[in-house]
Amino acid sequence: MIPTVIETTDQRMLEIIHKVRNGERLTLEDGVYLYESDDILTIGQLANEVNLRKNGKRVYFIENMTLYFTNVCESHCAFCNFRRDEGEEGAYTLSGQEMIAYVEQHIHPGVREFHITGGHNQHVPFQYYVDSLKALHERFPDVTIKAYTAAEIEFFTRISGLSTKEVLMALQQAGLKSLTGGGAEILSDQYRQKMKVEKANVDQYLDVHRTAHQLGMRTHTTMLYGAIETHEDRVRHMIQIRELQDETGGFMVFIPLSMQPRNKNAGIMRRNSAFEDLKTIAISRLMLDNIQHIKAYFINIGVQLTQMSLAFGASDVHGTLVRERISHAAGANTPEGLTRKELIWLIKGAGRIPVERDTFYNEIEVYE
Repeated sequence: MIPTVIETTDQRMLEIIHKVRNGERLTLEDGVYLYESDDILTIGQLANEVNLRKNGKRVYFIENMTLYFTNVCESHCAFCNFRRDEGEEGAYTLSGQEMIAYVEQHIHPGVREFHITGGHNQHVPFQYYVDSLKALHERFPDVTIKAYTAAEIEFFTRISGLSTKEVLMALQQAGLKSLTGGGAEILSDQYRQKMKVEKANVDQYLDVHRTAHQLGMRTHTTMLYGAIETHEDRVRHMIQIRELQDETGGFMVFIPLSMQPRNKNAGIMRRNSAFEDLKTIAISRLMLDNIQHIKAYFINIGVQLTQMSLAFGASDVHGTLVRERISHAAGANTPEGLTRKELIWLIKGAGRIPVERDTFYNEIEVYE
């Protein structure tokens, strides 16, 4: 047991500390209390204890590229500035060969993963999405394809007439190895209605991941916070993910995504505070006791806060990315990617051990 540096006399906080240190699961009420507390140092230290028990001082990253085949989308989610309508200025839909040409121009030795998401383009058939993955897989067979959100998978079932299982199996045959975590937003149908999340509902999001896990896939999952949701909404979101993880064990990592304003020049009052970002990472670590990793996403919270988050429960700093577009379209003012050297510097600067990984957290190289 690692004693906290700053002692607390708050009885409710002491009860939560006792629970965590004795392996007892935190409740909805515990999570909401932590969100409403301003004792971020105690919360952070407790999350740090949990992470050190799970992962030691190892912090993971991957050499990856983000790819976007299309930004044409049938949905009009209130928080999205990436989507376009067919024929609108800036709209695009790339063929497999066009994407291969892009990758050949930008790829560098060491890239192990393609991270693929995009719009729900109803103007092309499901086979387009299958063929896109197949073309990439055949040209770059040694690069793992992590593609599509659960919301995209649900969209594919509607345009194809296939079941979720059939869609996933077709994509697996084309080269798909893992699903991205996006599309979760906040797992509340009331929230989704208010925010015009015109895609998979809560049950559909969870069912896609459940089915993927049953097919042997290990996947990622997210939470997009900082809009209209309450603290209770966030904690309920985490609990629903935790319950599915109890059932399947298929999630590798949880990724809290800080909501971005639509304008890069938006003032600080339009963004989540650093206090809120660090607290969310720490509470995620404390609530999600059955998920190995919590990711700090530098694209949304910035490089320096990502470094700080490593003392607040995070054990993953994502990857090199090479031109992230979705968060930047929404107003992120962070780098579009980082190099391996920069990620190693970032992790070592926090007194941690950088570990280059593959998609499935197999260790490639440890930089001690």
